[in-house]
Amino acid sequence: MNILLLGLIIITVVVSMKGFQDFSFFEKYKFNVAAVQRGEYIRLLSAGFLHGSWSHLLFNMLTLYFFAPIVIQAFGEIGFFIIYFGSMILGNYFCLYLYKKQSWYSAIGASGGVSGILFGAIAIFPSIGIYFFFIPIPIPGYIFGLLYFGYSVYMMLNPQQNDNIGHAAHLGGAFFGLLYAVTTQTEAAITHVTELGIMSLPLLYLAYEIIIKKRIG
Repeated sequence: MNILLLGLIIITVVVSMKGFQDFSFFEKYKFNVAAVQRGEYIRLLSAGFLHGSWSHLLFNMLTLYFFAPIVIQAFGEIGFFIIYFGSMILGNYFCLYLYKKQSWYSAIGASGGVSGILFGAIAIFPSIGIYFFFIPIPIPGYIFGLLYFGYSVYMMLNPQQNDNIGHAAHLGGAFFGLLYAVTTQTEAAITHVTELGIMSLPLLYLAYEIIIKKRIG
């Protein structure tokens, strides 16, 4: 395993464990709309090192473990960190924009950064096989992306009680990873423009709902 990737995973695990045991630490560094609006911008980044449970942490770190090497190979170590932290920050900024009038809104987890890594990999290799839960055959990456975006957009527009998933952070992070890949590896993206276009259809619909219909926020 790449030593920088290993270090990132270890730091995330250690900080998350600290958060599990120290409520005040957890509250101080989680993403919260009111706190960020007061100028506590560190939360846009620090929230990505906190998790709500061991299962939440394990799922994010396993996804990072499997897809980070693909991104590092395609974009280099610097590109990997740009995607990871850029996706994490943009994901939380997207939450801040959407929920700016909901001061209580909070979020935690590396999911924004991990989503950026996952979709950075899919942008370069849209047919990459992705195994999803108990489905015995791999799903092509761009089909998985279409389903992922579609589900996330639906849940954002139709919020469910007790749904504790930060769909906005996931979408913001995934979009950054996708955008970085397309702008830095344009030739590769052009060869897969059909797959990427299909995958991005839910994002276009979400933009319509937010910008034209102003349904969220």
